[in-house]
Amino acid sequence: MYEELFYQRLIKLRTQKGVSARDMSLSIGQSAGYINALENRNGFPSMQIFFYICEYLDVTPAEFFDEGNSCPAEYREIVEDLKSLSHENLQHIKAIVKGLSRSL
Repeated sequence: MYEELFYQRLIKLRTQKGVSARDMSLSIGQSAGYINALENRNGFPSMQIFFYICEYLDVTPAEFFDEGNSCPAEYREIVEDLKSLSHENLQHIKAIVKGLSRSL
């Protein structure tokens, strides 16, 4: 179960970032085909390499496995920005989000 989630999230987050498997492999200090091999379900990374993968994708390990969060970096950035808003502005944002959610 978690194995399949790992592979799916790796592919999704890498493609969202817009980088090739080769470039990502080299950027995390691995051979050119490393990420491609993982995406083809050939093994799992060590814990250290998994942390490098998360850092490269700009996600925490928890965000990596949160399949309900399709854009973890953007979500985290929005939450940080919301912290500086007044209560009144948060209420406006809340209304906007609810309106957008209804239109989906």
